[in-house]
Amino acid sequence: MLSVLETNEKNLANVQRLWADGDVMKFVGFPDGLQQTDEDMACWYRWIVASRPRLNHYSVFEDGIYCGETFYEIDENRGGSAALDIKLFPFARGRGIAARALSFAIEEAFCRGASSVWVDPNVWDEKAIRLYERLGFIRKPRPEDLRETEGITAIYMEKTRP
Repeated sequence: MLSVLETNEKNLANVQRLWADGDVMKFVGFPDGLQQTDEDMACWYRWIVASRPRLNHYSVFEDGIYCGETFYEIDENRGGSAALDIKLFPFARGRGIAARALSFAIEEAFCRGASSVWVDPNVWDEKAIRLYERLGFIRKPRPEDLRETEGITAIYMEKTRP
C-alpha cells in the first residue's frame, strides 16, 4: 500500500539519506549526492513547516518502507504556478510509485490554489520525461523569469489546472 504523508521530523533522516544518494541526485546536479548535516536538515524542515500550505514536502512509503519524496511550491509571483519535484530510491522505480505520488502532489498543489504545475527534468532523464508526459504535462518554452540550474540542460513541462 502506498502512503504519501507530510514530511515530519521523524522523516528527516530518510530525506537526508535520499539526498546523499548519487544515483538519486545525479540528474539535479549532484552525482555524488548532496551531503547535509543534521542541523542543515532541521533548518530545511523549519522552512517547510513555516511555508505551508504555499509549499509542502511529502515522504513516500510503500508498505511502510521509505521510497522517496515529492514536493510542490506555489509561486504567486508567477501567477500561482507551482514547481513540482519527485525523487525515489532506485528500488522504488518502475513500479508506478512515482506516478501515484506525483499525482498526489499535483492534486494537493491544485487544492491549495495553484493555477498550473510545472517540472523541468534533465534532458537526459528520459524516464522522468516519459512519466511527466503520461501525467499530462506538455513541453513549453521556458518562461523568461525562470532561470535554469547551472550546468543542467532541462526541459520545461507544464500542466494546467483541470
